Amino acid sequence: MPEEAKDEVAVLRQELQNILVQYNQACEDLVYARNKVRKLSAECSEESKKVKDALEREEMSKKIAAEEKSKLREAVKEAEIARQLLVKEIFDRHKVEMHALVESSEKRKIVDALLYGDKRYKRYSTQEIELATDGFSEAKKIGEGGYGSVYKCHLDHTPVAVKVLHPEASDKKEEFLREVEILGRLRHPHMLLLLGACPENGCLVYEYMENGSLEDRLFCVDNSQPLPWFIRFRIIFEVACGLAFLHGTKPDPIVHRDLKPGNILLDRNYVSKIGDVGLGKLMSHVVPDNMTEYRDTILAGTFFYMDPEYQRTGTLRPKSDLFAFGIIILQILTARRPAGLLVAMENALKVGCFTDVLDKSTNWPLAEAERLAWIALKCTGLRCRDRPELESEVLPELERLARMADAYAKQRRTTFHIPNHYFCPILQEVMDDPHIAADGYTYEYIAIKMWLEKHNISPVTKLGLPHTHISPNLSLRSAIQEWKTQAAFSVI
Repeated sequence: MPEEAKDEVAVLRQELQNILVQYNQACEDLVYARNKVRKLSAECSEESKKVKDALEREEMSKKIAAEEKSKLREAVKEAEIARQLLVKEIFDRHKVEMHALVESSEKRKIVDALLYGDKRYKRYSTQEIELATDGFSEAKKIGEGGYGSVYKCHLDHTPVAVKVLHPEASDKKEEFLREVEILGRLRHPHMLLLLGACPENGCLVYEYMENGSLEDRLFCVDNSQPLPWFIRFRIIFEVACGLAFLHGTKPDPIVHRDLKPGNILLDRNYVSKIGDVGLGKLMSHVVPDNMTEYRDTILAGTFFYMDPEYQRTGTLRPKSDLFAFGIIILQILTARRPAGLLVAMENALKVGCFTDVLDKSTNWPLAEAERLAWIALKCTGLRCRDRPELESEVLPELERLARMADAYAKQRRTTFHIPNHYFCPILQEVMDDPHIAADGYTYEYIAIKMWLEKHNISPVTKLGLPHTHISPNLSLRSAIQEWKTQAAFSVI
């Protein structure tokens, strides 16, 4: 081989070795680079994982923060609701307290009216009441009930009935105040007249009713004579008039709630008056008769006279009294207790044996008595909507029957001789409350009182009077009363 070729091969070999060295170096660099990449990749993966974990933790924190924020909002909302409820409770309590204060103030006004001389009735002191009743002696007592005791005595030279609230019956104080409130402003010929009161002792002073209660007279307590039919007819009409007056009071009607023969009183002429309105209720909102409304209320009244619809629903209406009135009519016709009376009368009318249930102590006009029985059955309908209207339907019928009874009684009275001195010189009518004037003559109290307000001379002699004082003629009043009783019972 030529020398030039050998040198060229050597150069090539040298170059190849250099290339191999460079290649090895490149391979080492590649391996190093790969290792570096792997290391960096591992580090990046670790960092990525850390970032991911951080992001997850951040997301979790945001979620927890959102939940906490939501809980905070709920807590704030609940706190606001609680605050509003507390404000409402405080307001309602304040409203109730104010209402109680106003109510207490109104009751205080009623008592103050008694204490400071309300002209509708007179205030009596404890000493006056105790003196008149002989220290509330048993001899003066004429009645006893859940409310208290009733005593007959004289105040201001006038016979009165004093109802005394039992000291232990503090729960009845409400009824006492209600009776003062209602009776104090009621004036009607067939409502018991409140003459005065003694609030310190819880006493009410009423006009005295000589013939007691309708219940006593129907069942002839103390061997009293049975009532003749024409007086019974008149009593039914008078009670209806008193009831219509209560239901027609303005602005709100009054429902008696405890109408029964024991609470209907009779004066010396057997004129009836409704009393004991302690359970009476002022109806500021009257539910229509054709509407059923249930109310959570404490029932008040006497069971056999209590409206069935009122017992069932708790809703009170003026027609609730009408049911009791119907039962009272049946008792007046039969002189029986109320238990089972309604069914007995319905059966008697159905089978045609009406006379079997009538009270046999008087001579009834049968057609008119039966008409009363049918009116009573209508009044005792189970639902208020089935009962008639007192003012427009019942009263006209009862008035017609009362006029017929009065005409019969008047005809009977004409057979009795009337002594001349029973007549009032001014009115020319038989006197009810005779009083002696300074001229020695006896006059009807109202007539002579009005005369003396305008004149100072005698109505009879026309001579001057030495004074204007008058005094009751008790002996003449007793004689007139006895004569009226004989005349009234002449047909028995």
